[in-house]
Amino acid sequence: MDNKTVQLHDLNFSTSISAEKIAERVEQLGVDLNLDYEGKNPIFIAVLNGAFVFTADLVRQFKGNCELSFVKLASYAGTESSGTIATRIGLEAEVRGRHIIITEDIVDTGNTMFHFLQELAELSPASIEIASLLVKPDALQHELDIKYKGFEIPTDFVVGYGLDYNGLGRNLPDIYSLIH
Repeated sequence: MDNKTVQLHDLNFSTSISAEKIAERVEQLGVDLNLDYEGKNPIFIAVLNGAFVFTADLVRQFKGNCELSFVKLASYAGTESSGTIATRIGLEAEVRGRHIIITEDIVDTGNTMFHFLQELAELSPASIEIASLLVKPDALQHELDIKYKGFEIPTDFVVGYGLDYNGLGRNLPDIYSLIH
């Protein structure tokens, strides 16, 4: 893989996961979801803004009927998690008795996902699973069962493929790590 670098605002980043590796992994996650949800009509709930690219690619891999909904939960300020979860756009789909697949770009501390899982559980869905492109196991502060993981990564700050640094970098096809 060519180790490309990009500058976003005042920071420099280098390639850590290529677009090709991402595509291969998303395809495999699609295979797994197709097996697990055959004959079901799950609702994919994308956590905006970051998960929009991953979710679009993942639902195109899903061969059965499915629905798509969006929520916007915010916990980041710059390169650090703020520790506070704010709901910017709430869930509009009826989830009672439905199979839910939450799609997330990255699970870092797990605070956002932990908070959202509690809210969803109160709505009595048939099941809830998490599909996250990236997981930072060393940063997790909550025990989460993430059934569909793209990649486990170190605690580096990353951008690209939907992830941003203060608004920039979401359009990059590769994932880049902050250069220290």
